[in-house]
Amino acid sequence: MSEVRTGVDAIDRELVRLLATRSAYMEAAARIKPDRGAVRDEWRKQDVLSKVRAAAKENGVPLSIVDTTWEALVEASIAYEFTVWDKTRN
Repeated sequence: MSEVRTGVDAIDRELVRLLATRSAYMEAAARIKPDRGAVRDEWRKQDVLSKVRAAAKENGVPLSIVDTTWEALVEASIAYEFTVWDKTRN
């Protein structure tokens, strides 16, 4: 069990590193978008979710995990982008 937990901990650290990179892209998007209304893009959200579901199927990841995780990730990313957008405009 110790080896399993060590492996999970290593994956978690890598995921956090990747989330930091993803957050930097959200910051860039917030700076680029011309108005606050452009922050929430439902077409793009569905595009992201669709691509992630396809990747999950290719990699044998349960869709129940991917759907829940990416829905939360995308919504948190949108909220973060709104925060950055507001901060850079005020």
